[in-house]
Amino acid sequence: MNTDLLAALIIGLLGSSHCLVMCGGIAAALQLSMPSQSPLQKLRLQLLLSLGRLTTYSLFGAAVGYFGVSAMQAAGVSLLWLRLVAGLLLLMMALYISRLWFGLIHLEKLGQKLWRYVQPLAKKLLPLNSGIKAYSYGQCWGALPCGLVYSTLGWSLASGSMLQGALIMFSFGIGTLPAILLSGSAAQLLNKLKNTLLLRYVIAAALAIYACYTIWLAIRRLIF
Repeated sequence: MNTDLLAALIIGLLGSSHCLVMCGGIAAALQLSMPSQSPLQKLRLQLLLSLGRLTTYSLFGAAVGYFGVSAMQAAGVSLLWLRLVAGLLLLMMALYISRLWFGLIHLEKLGQKLWRYVQPLAKKLLPLNSGIKAYSYGQCWGALPCGLVYSTLGWSLASGSMLQGALIMFSFGIGTLPAILLSGSAAQLLNKLKNTLLLRYVIAAALAIYACYTIWLAIRRLIF
């Protein structure tokens, strides 16, 4: 796993407190919409839901990654500018994780228009009484407006390739899974651990250092 993917995984894990606010209620409602089945069958549907969401994330990441590199090549501009943008976005996400800045939340307004079209399609899939419905609903769920998701998409845009863009979004999605899948005392314990300020500051500082290193490398190569 390269450093970008590890950073995306950590951002998804620590940023999932916001996911609990945005998606936790949805996850609970979806569990109630599942028919009376065994715990193993419900787990299967929950995993398919998450797989659908990660599929949408990955497709979005691949699309913007391809667009980013194609646009830069068509304009005859160095891809190092994309790397510079990636470093700046990573620095913004480090500030968000440390809870020193919450500007990313305002990005959610950008996706509300898209969600108006997706939400009616998602409602038609309820109740989730089959694997196909669960996976399809998960794909719709991936389009739910989220500032952290959009910021990571911006990072994917600056990733320099379609594959890397998809992998960044997939790694981010994997990081959000524990907050969505766990319930009860396990979720409370995870949330308590993630909300420890010292842990957040240490990890945010490490991400900020990596972001500054990325920015420095891009600037150095652009200048020299």
